Amino acid sequence: MPQTHPAIDQTAPTTAAPAPPAELTFEERLTLVNAAMTMRLDEAAVAYEVNTAHIDLEPVDLADVVTGPVDTGPAPLPEPYPTPVAALLQRAHHRLLTGGWCKDTLVDEDGARCMLGAIRIEARGDRGLEASAVAVLLDAIRRKFGDDVDSVPSFNDAHGSPRVPTRMVGEAAGLADARGL
Repeated sequence: MPQTHPAIDQTAPTTAAPAPPAELTFEERLTLVNAAMTMRLDEAAVAYEVNTAHIDLEPVDLADVVTGPVDTGPAPLPEPYPTPVAALLQRAHHRLLTGGWCKDTLVDEDGARCMLGAIRIEARGDRGLEASAVAVLLDAIRRKFGDDVDSVPSFNDAHGSPRVPTRMVGEAAGLADARGL
């Protein structure tokens, strides 16, 4: 006969069998998953804020980000401005939109023009009108980009895409109209 220890009663069970887990309803499981995901998303949001707090942000000009459809064809010329300089800048803007933009030359081999080239062709030989338009354009550029811009050609050549130069010619047309030029 095996020896038994007097302090241990071998007739009583030592551990009880675990109770089967209660079955959760579908709604209860969804609630638990929702709570867990909310907690994980909150933790991720805090981690993102901590990880990006040191990054300096420059304001974004939405006109540089938001663009229209790619292949819409040539835009119709809007109602011309009543003043000569504004009308010239408006025509130059339209020419850049329809004929193309280039840099480092007045006109490239495909016929695309830089800002000054578009103004010059639309001035049709009137050097005084051309000079007035370039002066208003340079003023519009300096208002937006600072006084360190030397000239319209240097501003044009500093860009790799037509978005900003073309937009600035259009804004200069509005400025010339506001000034009655």
